[in-house]
This record gives sequence, structure tokens and C-alpha cells, in this order.
Amino acid sequence: MTASKNKSPHGLKLTIIAPLAVLALSACASPFRADVQRFEALPPAQGESFAVVASDPELSGGLEFAQYAALVEQRMSDLGYQRSEDPAAAQLIVSMDYDVDKGREKVVADYDPFYATGFYGRRRGFYGRHRYRFGFHDPFLFGGHGFSGFGGVRSFTVFTTELDLRIDRQADGERLFEGKAEALSRSKNLTYLVPNLVEAMFTDFPGNSGERVRISVAPEKK
Repeated sequence: MTASKNKSPHGLKLTIIAPLAVLALSACASPFRADVQRFEALPPAQGESFAVVASDPELSGGLEFAQYAALVEQRMSDLGYQRSEDPAAAQLIVSMDYDVDKGREKVVADYDPFYATGFYGRRRGFYGRHRYRFGFHDPFLFGGHGFSGFGGVRSFTVFTTELDLRIDRQADGERLFEGKAEALSRSKNLTYLVPNLVEAMFTDFPGNSGERVRISVAPEKK
């Protein structure tokens, strides 16, 4: 297995992994994993001004949104763009939205190495027919502990979190970037999930247009 490793400005070590290589991860690592797909027509950054706004009006002006927007602003600044205090004067408008669903219960048999078939069938069709399978010792879902025996069943709640990011040129409304990052997690803590999805979104930004990659980020600290 080969993987490319990157270190973010905030010290998080990121690894881009081919989907089928996930089975080789150590059970003790239990990393946060996000699937990211991006479409881009961005010219090289030349100091253009930008402003981050909420796609959902209900999020606009909120302190929580401002906290996550600051993370995106930092990433954009690191790329060579200039933050604008006034969205009306910005050359680029960065629209952001995020959400975590209500979760769903998953019941699996102890000795079923392919229990997760179809696990990534999303309500919005983001994954389409592309599915992954995880063995019953998958550290992502079971926190590195796996099953305790054979012949029984186990149930747990899984949450899907999504981050959507779009960049439009304000002068003519042309769309320059679309990105979506999604993750399955046993956590629904947005203060943990959204920053990690932002980290995943900006790993090797803007990426190869249309390519879907899996990115692993350090696990949540208990």
C-alpha cells in the first residue's frame, strides 16, 4: 500500500488513502475519515479578495458559523487570497454549508466480514453506486475494539456529516469551485466534525477536478 502524507498548518497529519486500502489501517489508530469530491475551474491565486458567507440563511450571523468560517478564511489566506471585511466588495464569494443527520441504527452480526455493504448509500446520491466494504474489525466504527465474540449481534448509531463549499466570482456569477466532504461517524459533535471536514476539504486544494479521495485526520480526543 502507498499513501501520501501531508501536514496541515495546524499540525494535523493527513493521509490520502485509496478506498480499498482502508482495511490496512491499524485498529489502534481510529482516525476520522472523510470522502471528498471537488470540481474546480480556479485560476492561480493572485491575491483576489474573498468573503465567506453562509449558504443557509439560518446559519448567517451565528457565532458557531463564524467559528467555522474563520477556519475557511485561514485556509484561503494561506493559499494567497485576501479576506474582505465587506462581502459586497469581495471578488470571490465562498459559500459554506454544513449539516449532521439524526443518525441511524446499524445492527450487524459478529461474524460477517462484509456487514457494511452499501454503508455509503447516501440520501443525496453523492456516492451513487460506488460502495465500500469494511471488515468486522473496522476501527472507524468500533473505536478500535472490534467485536467481543462470535454468533451475536451488535447495534450502534452512525451519523453522516456533510460540508459543502462553493466559490463564485462576484462580477459575473461564474462558478469556480464546488466541493463536498462527507463522513460517517459515531460522533455528532459539530465542533469536532466540521473543522475536520474543512481540513479534509483543503488538503491538496483544489484537487483534481471530479476526483473522489478519502482523507484521514487525527481521531477525536476524549
